[in-house]
Amino acid sequence: MPRRRTRLWPIATLALVAIGCVALLLRWNGNVDGAGRIARVTIPKGATLADAADSLQHARVIRTATIFLLDARLRGRGDDSVRAGRYLVTRGTSTERLLDQLQRGSDRFRRLTIPEGWGIQQIARLMHDSLGIDTTALRAVTRDSVRRARMKTTASDLEGYLFPATYEFTDGTTAAGVVDTMLLTFERRWKNAWDSTLARQGRRRHDVVTLASIVEKEAGRDEDRPMIASVYMNRLRKGMRLQADPTVLYAMKLVAKRVLYADLRTESLYNTYRVAGLPPGPIASPGTASLAAVIEPPTNDALFFVAFPDGHSQFTKSFAEHAVAVKAARKARDSAAATR
Repeated sequence: MPRRRTRLWPIATLALVAIGCVALLLRWNGNVDGAGRIARVTIPKGATLADAADSLQHARVIRTATIFLLDARLRGRGDDSVRAGRYLVTRGTSTERLLDQLQRGSDRFRRLTIPEGWGIQQIARLMHDSLGIDTTALRAVTRDSVRRARMKTTASDLEGYLFPATYEFTDGTTAAGVVDTMLLTFERRWKNAWDSTLARQGRRRHDVVTLASIVEKEAGRDEDRPMIASVYMNRLRKGMRLQADPTVLYAMKLVAKRVLYADLRTESLYNTYRVAGLPPGPIASPGTASLAAVIEPPTNDALFFVAFPDGHSQFTKSFAEHAVAVKAARKARDSAAATR
């Protein structure tokens, strides 16, 4: 008996050394540069665990795919399938955690772009279709009084403050998470210098965002934004109604439609054909260019503008000049329609 026990010592020692070496290898595999930082990893459809391991190595989440696969097999999970998608993973994360993410599909993200000029209605629909977020829940968050106070809006919701940009949202993101992320982006994009400028001008940020949202909806070309802002500022100074078609559509709860004369009779504080001054709040989410255009518009005497089919706008100082421009724009539209 003593002899047998003596013979087992070398085997036990070798086993312990082997286990220690494996443990060191696994620890080394997770000791990567930038450990703790977030990395983006894409797993294509039909990918195997080996393919996923290669993607993790390429993204520097792990040092080598080989050791990751060895660890997976030691855990009895080497043959499990992985779910396709884009993932946010932390560099240096344990094999167990990575396997959970890839095989359960957790922490997958979707890159979503909110175009300039979109409103809450369109944003809510996109979040429902892409993330499964209930549209009613998202709209309820935009009416939250605490969030509205934070953005200093006097409107009934956060229209105009959900900043248009490209976002990355993970599966399971809530309506509150989406709204708060977009509000934070607005605050980061809003320049401190603009507050100083508005203080000198005696203007409110809410009024700027409101007018910028109209400019955003009206501008067919980026270079026209400053002039459109100037026209509206000139009309406000003279006490003229803005007569902005997009505000009529907003009052009618429509996104896109050609405004007819009958539509101009729509009863709403947002209908700037019937109500003087600015509407109660923004009608869409303006981008940085439209905000900048409204904060410091160029000085001129233009009071009218009309859009042409190619996207450019023609600016005029008198109603007579405007009437001529409108006829030219209609002729251009008819000609464009005839060639389709």
